[in-house]
Amino acid sequence: MNDKRFKVAHKEAKIGIALVIFNFIWWFGFAYGMGSGDPASYNYIFGLPEWFFYSCVAGFMIMVILVILCVKLLFKEVPFEDQEEGRDQS
Repeated sequence: MNDKRFKVAHKEAKIGIALVIFNFIWWFGFAYGMGSGDPASYNYIFGLPEWFFYSCVAGFMIMVILVILCVKLLFKEVPFEDQEEGRDQS
């Protein structure tokens, strides 16, 4: 099929997969990078361990901002109806 909608859908799916991979790397890096130490030596932000704050709270806020930016700047609105010219719609 040479429908442009499929091309747009594949591009947007790849953007979504990239966001998921970024989110997982961010979460894993902070959760296991900073959280693997001795709990007695943890630093706290707003009463939460630093590793938890950066992996879950800050990570969530960054992902919300990234998703909003991707939707506003990279995603396109595509029609759902078939609009092939010269085709009988009976």
